[in-house]
Amino acid sequence: MENILLTVNVVLAIILVILVLIQKSEGGALGIGISQDNFMFSRTAGNFMTKATGFVATLFIICSLSLTIISRGDLEPTVSVMDKVEEASDDTPKIPENNN
Repeated sequence: MENILLTVNVVLAIILVILVLIQKSEGGALGIGISQDNFMFSRTAGNFMTKATGFVATLFIICSLSLTIISRGDLEPTVSVMDKVEEASDDTPKIPENNN
C-alpha cells in the first residue's frame, strides 16, 4: 500500500509541475507592472488550467498526508535523548593516575 501511494505521489508531483509550467503567465510578478486595464479583468473566474492545478495540488497534499500517516506506523518507539545522555555519562573513562 505504501509503495502504491508513493508512486501516486510522484506521478501527482510530476503532473502538478507540468500544469504549473504550461499555464499562461498572468504577467507582473506580485502585482508589479499591471496596468489599470489588466487590473479590472484579473479577478475573473479561473479557467480550466487553474482549476485543474488546484485539484491536482489538493490530491497531492492528501496523498502526502496519507503517506505520512501510513509510514508512521512502521516507526519503532525510541528512548528519550535525555535517557541516552544519562546512560552515556556512566561510561565515561576515568583519568589515569600519574606514575611519577
